[in-house]
Amino acid sequence: MQLPLNPFKATLAGGEPQYGLWAGFGTGYAAEIAATTGFDWMLIDGEHAPNTLPTILTQLQAVAPYATAPVVRSVNQDPALIKQLLDIGAQTLMVPMVESAEQAANLVRAMRYPPHGIRGVGGGLVRATRWDAVDDYLTRAHEELCLIVQVESPSGIDNVEVIAATTGVDAVFIGPADLSVGMGHPGNPGHPEVQAAIEHAIAAIQAAGKPVGILAPREVDARRYQALGCQFIAVGIDISLLRQGAMETIARYKGGPSGASPSTTY
Repeated sequence: MQLPLNPFKATLAGGEPQYGLWAGFGTGYAAEIAATTGFDWMLIDGEHAPNTLPTILTQLQAVAPYATAPVVRSVNQDPALIKQLLDIGAQTLMVPMVESAEQAANLVRAMRYPPHGIRGVGGGLVRATRWDAVDDYLTRAHEELCLIVQVESPSGIDNVEVIAATTGVDAVFIGPADLSVGMGHPGNPGHPEVQAAIEHAIAAIQAAGKPVGILAPREVDARRYQALGCQFIAVGIDISLLRQGAMETIARYKGGPSGASPSTTY
C-alpha cells in the first residue's frame, strides 16, 4: 500500500487559499456532516473542545471519505501525545502556544522517527501505517506529515521570525484571541496594538517562505487577513454556526434577537 497523501499539505505548497471550519462538537457524526458542506479543511480541536484520543480517531474516520482535509490541534506540546495523534492517522497537526525556535525544533523532532527525531515506532499497532500495510512508512512518513505551529502570545510574536524559519515547520497559525489577552486587551483582537502585532507576524512568516493561517469567523476580518497574505483561514466555528442558525430560526416565531454574532474570542 502506498503512503496516504496529505491533500492539505499539497494545497499549501501550491499556494491556493483554503477556507476552514473549526470543529468543536467532539463527535464523528457532527464532523461528518460538516465535511459534506464544502470547507477545504476542518480543525478537529483537541485543545478547547471536549475531545479525547478516541473521539479524535472517530472524527478522522468519519471525514476520511470526503474532500475536507482534517487538521488536528493537540492540547499541548507533549511528544507522547503527538506520537499518539500521529499513530491514529493525523497527518496535519496544529500545536498551540509556540514561543521559541527551540520549542518549534522540538516539535519537529517529535513528528519524526530516529535518527531525525524521537517518534516511537508502533508498527502493526497503528492506523497511520494501515496496520503495517504501508510500504516504507518509517522512512517516508515525514513526506506527508504537516506541522503547523501556533504563534499566539507576545513572546511568540517577538520570536516569530526564528520560529517560522525553523526547518520542518510547514506553516504558522496566528491566534488572535490568546494574543489579545496576552497583550492586555482581552476579548478585543481588533485592538490596534493587537492588529499591528498580527500584521508584523504575517509579514515575518511570509518572509520566511511559510504559509500563514488564522482564525477569523467574521467575514470582514477574514477578507482583510487574506489580503494581508493569510493562505489558510478558519472562517467558521461549527458550534457558533449552530447557535446562530438556531437563534435566527426561533426569532422568526417568537421575536427577540435575530441571531448571534460570530465568535471572535475562540
